[in-house]
Amino acid sequence: MADSGETLLTERETSVLRWRCRRGLVENDLFIERFFNTHGAQLSHAQARGLAQLMDLSDNDLLDLLLVRTEPSGELDTEEVRGVLAQMRQRP
Repeated sequence: MADSGETLLTERETSVLRWRCRRGLVENDLFIERFFNTHGAQLSHAQARGLAQLMDLSDNDLLDLLLVRTEPSGELDTEEVRGVLAQMRQRP
């Protein structure tokens, strides 16, 4: 059975994803840490896929997206990426 994207990650899957999201730029880590503190307990597989796509970017490209200097384009312009990016950009 295919994952619809709405099922939630297990605690272990969330932990692995959080580890994978560690970055070289402190600025990116601040956005990521806030995202996990706010949404980490209820992450869906769709959100995880969007987050994984963002983590494939260079630190500078990711920071440009987080600071709304650029918007996702090309293969990165998906509903999953835009959804996670919107959550990451939210101010507390």
